[in-house]
Amino acid sequence: MKLRRVVVTGLGAITPLGNTVSDYWNNLINGVSGAAPITRFDASKFKTQFACEVKGFNPEDFLDRKEARKLDPFSQYGLVSAIQAVKDAGLDGENAFDPDRAGVIWGSGIGGLQTFQDECFNFEKGDGTPRFNPFFIPKMIADICSGHISIRFGMRGPNFTTVSACASSTNSMIDSAIYIKLGKADVMVTGGSEAAVCEAGVGGFNAMHALSTRNDSPSTASRPFDLDRDGFVLGEGAGCLILEELEHALKRGAKIYAEVVGGGMTADANHITAPHPEGLGARNVMRAALLDAEMNADEIDYVNVHGTSTPLGDVAESKAIISVFGESAYKLNISSTKSMTGHLLGAAGAIEAMAAILAVKHDIIPPTINHFTDDLALDNKLNFTFGTAQKRIVRAALSNTFGFGGHNASVIVKKYTA
Repeated sequence: MKLRRVVVTGLGAITPLGNTVSDYWNNLINGVSGAAPITRFDASKFKTQFACEVKGFNPEDFLDRKEARKLDPFSQYGLVSAIQAVKDAGLDGENAFDPDRAGVIWGSGIGGLQTFQDECFNFEKGDGTPRFNPFFIPKMIADICSGHISIRFGMRGPNFTTVSACASSTNSMIDSAIYIKLGKADVMVTGGSEAAVCEAGVGGFNAMHALSTRNDSPSTASRPFDLDRDGFVLGEGAGCLILEELEHALKRGAKIYAEVVGGGMTADANHITAPHPEGLGARNVMRAALLDAEMNADEIDYVNVHGTSTPLGDVAESKAIISVFGESAYKLNISSTKSMTGHLLGAAGAIEAMAAILAVKHDIIPPTINHFTDDLALDNKLNFTFGTAQKRIVRAALSNTFGFGGHNASVIVKKYTA
């Protein structure tokens, strides 16, 4: 069976760096931090009092007020990013696609945490009578965003949500590409969304000692590959990509950002939260992605790393890169855009794949900001793109995501050629 080719024809973004793709990209390449003191709730008693929140977002600019109230923030972010992406792809017109050949595969690691927390708070404050919002469950469940997107656009093809912690939206993109390659769909709306900046989210990650506690300097707290990194910065938002079968896209004259050529998925099978110390799962997933793409390691120019700014994770990932790329590792540009966006959990893969796609399109590598001191546990001959963006021809890029539970997913995109 000859597999069909898959291209990216639309993008949408709601992020801590901006609520459009252009704002997100411009702030990325200019090294802007999205971290600031938390505004959603009083965080003064928490160990971590800052996050990378979405700013200036009003769902009613895109959604009916009654509709918006029925959605948890993670679904609001996801649905609005999908509206942007569908419009960007030119699929919002009459008869733009066959509804039975268009689907949605979404990713979220947690789902409606804000809703779950609020309903529990309300019950605890009451008199013990079980009074719950009738939309409690439909707002909370992690799969609901893919449902809302399909309803919005009348897409009756494959529809589900991938849940693999921080690898969720990379898994959703890989699955979407597979469905198109196998001829089961022509158009897939994919990506992910997350909205965990609430008391439960911050408190839960604090209890694990996973978050940075650099409250005196939020904008410099996310420090991937720096000696003094002390944990990740919690982020929120959504990223949406329109994946389309090549001939379907060409027939309707769609613009093409890049081609999706490979994806890999592995498990560490090691620990519920810590990576394999030698980066075994990370090594295997990058090799799997290269094999799927039928590419050699020296054909990759840029790796958007998982790079969470945790003591163990950054070392393991850098070891894996050297193991996979060999001498070619020193010719790569490597960067962690989490230094600017924070960690969007289940949505991280979507916005980071988007950064890789735009790097391929514009031949610019976004930087890793907040580097102050080299860590001798790392091979500092690697080019981590510290400080400022770098211009270079980017033929192909690889994006890594690794999640609690040992879930690993990598996707490869390259310049489209006929």
